[in-house]
Amino acid sequence: MNVKEVVPTERIENKILLIRGQKVMLDRDLAILYDVATRDLNKAVSRNLTRFPADFMFQITKQEFADLKFQFGTSSSGWGGTRKLPFAFTEQGIAMLSSVLRSERAVQVNIAIMRAFVKLREILSTHKELAQKLKELEYKIETHDEQITAIFEAINQLLAPPPTPKRKIGFEVKEKGVKYGRK
Repeated sequence: MNVKEVVPTERIENKILLIRGQKVMLDRDLAILYDVATRDLNKAVSRNLTRFPADFMFQITKQEFADLKFQFGTSSSGWGGTRKLPFAFTEQGIAMLSSVLRSERAVQVNIAIMRAFVKLREILSTHKELAQKLKELEYKIETHDEQITAIFEAINQLLAPPPTPKRKIGFEVKEKGVKYGRK
């Protein structure tokens, strides 16, 4: 069984969510990928709870569930009549699922999921590098803007006509011996 035949990477990437600041996948999405019922996946996990600490798996809250439904614009029926709040599995929790679900498909799907997480990390890393370079470029442009503005101000001062001398107010002494401007 070829990993690419099992499930397309794009399909996996679309199921990776950001909840509580962590990239996770929901139990129902994993069950679909593994081709098992969600209850069977959760039963296998519950039989092996010591393998799934809080940083591997957690149950989402009612508010998080409501936010997800709102985010994806689905009604309650769009979530298959969910009676229990879904579990969210982190990358480590998904890796641990391969030891709990022992089918060949589970192994192949886990390989595909791990590759999707790696690809996602690479994309995010590239975006961070680009964001840093943009910030540096923005700073350079800002300092250049200040310098360019100073150059334009200097050019404008040079191009401006010299100020015309103002006419003095009051008396002027033109001849010797003349006081107060009278002859």
